Amino acid sequence: MPLSTYRLQLSAAFTFADAAARLDYFAALGVTHLYLSPILTAAPGSTHFYDVVDHARISDVLGGEEGLRELSWQAGERGIGLIADVVPNHMAVPTPAYHNQALWSVLEEGHDSPFAHWFDVDWESGEPVLMPVLGQRIGTVLAAGELAVDRMVVPGLEDRGEVPVLRYWDHVFPIREGTEHLPLASLVEQQHYRLAYWRVANEELNYRRFFDVGSLVAVRVEDPDVFDATHARIVSLIEDGTLQGLRIDHPDGLADPEGYLARLSAATHGAWIVVEKILEDEERLPTHWKTAGTTGYDASWRVGALLRDAAGAAPLAGTLHRVAGDAMGELPDMIDAAKREIVKESLSSEVHRLATIAHHVCTTDVRLRDHTWRALYDCLRTMLVTFDRYRAYVVADAPPRPDSLETIDHAAERARRLLDPERHETLDVVVDLLKGAEVGSAGRTTDAKRRELITRFQQACGATMAKGVEDTAYYRWTHLLPLCEVGSPAGRFAMPPAAFHAWAHEQQQLYPHAMTCLTTHDIKRSEDVRARLGVLSEAADEWDELVQRLREVTAELRPAELDGRTENLWWQTLVGTSDEDGVMEWDRLEGYLVKAMREAKSHTTWTSVNETYESQVLWFAQTTHADPAVRDELIAWHRATATGVRAAILGQKLLQLTIPGVPDVYQGTEVVAPSLVDPDNRRPVDFELRAEMLARVMGRAKPRGLTEEKMLVTASALRLRRAQPAAFIGDDAGYVPLASSSGHAVVFARTVGEEAVTITVVTRAALELERLGGWGEHTVQLPEGRWRDVIGRHTVEGGPVPLAQLLKSHPVALLERA
Repeated sequence: MPLSTYRLQLSAAFTFADAAARLDYFAALGVTHLYLSPILTAAPGSTHFYDVVDHARISDVLGGEEGLRELSWQAGERGIGLIADVVPNHMAVPTPAYHNQALWSVLEEGHDSPFAHWFDVDWESGEPVLMPVLGQRIGTVLAAGELAVDRMVVPGLEDRGEVPVLRYWDHVFPIREGTEHLPLASLVEQQHYRLAYWRVANEELNYRRFFDVGSLVAVRVEDPDVFDATHARIVSLIEDGTLQGLRIDHPDGLADPEGYLARLSAATHGAWIVVEKILEDEERLPTHWKTAGTTGYDASWRVGALLRDAAGAAPLAGTLHRVAGDAMGELPDMIDAAKREIVKESLSSEVHRLATIAHHVCTTDVRLRDHTWRALYDCLRTMLVTFDRYRAYVVADAPPRPDSLETIDHAAERARRLLDPERHETLDVVVDLLKGAEVGSAGRTTDAKRRELITRFQQACGATMAKGVEDTAYYRWTHLLPLCEVGSPAGRFAMPPAAFHAWAHEQQQLYPHAMTCLTTHDIKRSEDVRARLGVLSEAADEWDELVQRLREVTAELRPAELDGRTENLWWQTLVGTSDEDGVMEWDRLEGYLVKAMREAKSHTTWTSVNETYESQVLWFAQTTHADPAVRDELIAWHRATATGVRAAILGQKLLQLTIPGVPDVYQGTEVVAPSLVDPDNRRPVDFELRAEMLARVMGRAKPRGLTEEKMLVTASALRLRRAQPAAFIGDDAGYVPLASSSGHAVVFARTVGEEAVTITVVTRAALELERLGGWGEHTVQLPEGRWRDVIGRHTVEGGPVPLAQLLKSHPVALLERA
């Protein structure tokens, strides 16, 4: 069982050997497990390794199996274990395709391939597998002579010798036996795959993919044969002790997440497994799943909400309206509109397939056949828009749970208000089908198509939520950017301590070994950027004044094309990524802005780039980024808010490291490390500098600035966890809030049985506290005995202790028995 994890983003530039070379640092920091990004062979040139092409082979680019085992051995000598990221939902459609041997076989042999059942292809349509890789329409490509028949020895299939292949620039495809001598147009038509213009994918793709990414084809791990083949290597690494646990990527994309986890838990004999599951607002992870819990987005947003000042919501809404034109209360409609766009455009083929399956169900049942394809399509599309969860976890052939039925009914109630009354009867049929209830003729609840509809709708819900909410609406809504983080409910501005304590207590009871996180490879803004922006809630009026001054000094620079939402996002991003010493490098900000604009899809998109709009926005941002008047305003702001920023950055880190769960430290974030959405958050980490810093601050030297102070807090907490495992992951571990006379203090103990072993003290809304004159006579009630602060390095006696005394050197404290 991990006490803590340290996430490493592996790549050709940071391999198993590179990780091994830094093991002494990780051990000194106090982590007990390294949490590795995917380790299996990925598509050529991959920078993240979520695009797996071979489940049986550890990536040679990362160092191969020998390198992994050497890392495991050396880590084990230092008491450190390894956790691996597993990608069960999809494989890459690589270039060239032969890098994925299973897919190559399907392209070559079609439905007769021994791997045909691996992939979620609509074989019943009778259509060849769509390969939307062409830069122009097929007729234009043929006329231009861009397709050619060639011969080559296919890597991995050397025993066949030279075979005919079809080339399109860097793409290589197999040629169906017996068709190699046909005229090119006829040859293309006779293959088991259909080469097509890339824009065709959204409307006609006939294989399930990862969200709307055509280069990632879904894998049917619900088939025991496919599960065994794709998990044998990972399971063997658990069995022989090379790995000690697993993180599962996007389980909501699977046909049956619960069944998958049960099979994986059995195969790994109950190994520690956490799932990347986004829980919406107060949604809870099903307790019957065979998992230690989530990867921690549910913890992350609550930590941020706890430290924000609720009083800032209204003034920041005023700034939002003034700059972007959006008003509070419009967020739900904005989310619905974004999801509606997604199901109409990028997920069009998925919705079309759902409607076709439902129509087949109805046309083969005389009692349902008057429900037309269009009516079914309208109802299903609307249900996807109104569904407010990633899925409801209805499993075909199994009685649905009450909460699953409630989720579907809630979506149906909203859909009914949006649909024409003439569609209501069809909606009732759709709802019953999605629940697995008996509708139409008796005894047909187990029909294959009805089961398929249940599964595919669940999978489409997750894709719609991810692309509609996370990747569209959350780039449009700019009330306060940290609200729009992955897994965060943007409508929940703040959380009072009592509600946070209640959630933490529940986690201790239900999921004491779940992961907690603040930064991941999927976040839009790192923990330090979010903390710095969270302080806007404590100085919302001053922020509004700053934005007005910034707009005034840059008025002559502002292009007419600049969208108010983008401008609001820009000012917050500029403040969140800078400090008193300077601003983030322009090239990093430029990459983020391009992604933010295209994901918002308001004026430009990835598939239809509006170069004029983008260039105008980027010119404005770059010019203001370098403007001396803007820089002066930023420096003044950072000096005025330094107290609040310091408390927020240190407070959220200490909270994450000591609340119930297994905390993950994302690479490099043991110090202040502002970063933005990938690939920015996967930049190389200077471990040598961090090792020097660690030795300095843990050698009793006074921290030089906030960066070193964060290192002190992180290492102190990780080392204390390692020294007191029973208080954090033991069977008798507990979480107990402690009394304080100030609402600005969050205090709790980690206990073993009835005895307090460690105590966490964190300052919230430090700017307001500063305006009130500090802690004054406020106290915290500590358990009896003598306590030592491992961060401030001083001791206090139990009982009522003045907060001013306890927090005299830092805005946080972590106490252990002296």
